[in-house]
Amino acid sequence: MRTVQAIASFESKSARLREIVGGHGRLIVAYSGGVDSAFLAWTAHEVLGGAMRAVIADSPSLARTHLEDALALAREHEIPVDVVETRELENSAYARNDSSRCFHCKDELFAELERYCEAHGFAAIAYGVNADDQGDFRPGQRAARAHSVLAPLLEAELTKTDIRELARQAGLRVWDKPASACLSSRIEYGRAITPEALRIVEKGEDALRELGFRQFRVRHHGELVRIEIAREEMGQALKEEMADKFTAVFKGLGFKFVTLDLEGFRSGSMNRLLSAEELARAR
Repeated sequence: MRTVQAIASFESKSARLREIVGGHGRLIVAYSGGVDSAFLAWTAHEVLGGAMRAVIADSPSLARTHLEDALALAREHEIPVDVVETRELENSAYARNDSSRCFHCKDELFAELERYCEAHGFAAIAYGVNADDQGDFRPGQRAARAHSVLAPLLEAELTKTDIRELARQAGLRVWDKPASACLSSRIEYGRAITPEALRIVEKGEDALRELGFRQFRVRHHGELVRIEIAREEMGQALKEEMADKFTAVFKGLGFKFVTLDLEGFRSGSMNRLLSAEELARAR
């Protein structure tokens, strides 16, 4: 239960967010359909009306289900949304998949959004980084700073918990949606990002969703797939009949070895394989 002081702080941060958003005139929001960008887009639409636009970047690293759901959510709340195409796979620095991959992805995204701003008369770009993201390994934030992208949720000191609660109050059905990075984040560092590898990961995750799992990752390690399932769903994953289904699905996708990670789902688990030097270099 929130204390009176906590509620006052929460409401103050919410009001501050609206003040920040309202101070930037015609604004586009880098939109993915996740709770952070969805709440930011909803707030911008509430404050700015037709003077905002949510823009989602479509590329092979975006799962089709995520694109379709993001567009559906925007329609549900009458948030104006456009789709732009990004071509990060054509950048060899991105495709080689080292620790700076996320920087090159966001650099491509924000450059494309800058072109969108110029073509459509928008004044600024905002994205959904929040206060909790500051302790994580996120090279994309360096790209955002390089392109002078606004971070209203962070500026308002909103945490992930704050945002989920505000999204719930706003009636956004994604308020409790599990976090989901791009498909490229599923491929081990040093293994080239290719359309085929992304297709395999996407098909594997679609299969897990069809099997009834909610929070998971398919980690691509070449001949070996490492399946991460949320701990609260692990009991279902450990059933003998589920092992047979996992084997059929992932060997059908070309993997020679099918493994279930007993640590369960961890956001950003691939980053744990990076050395301290690589982490420092990519920040």
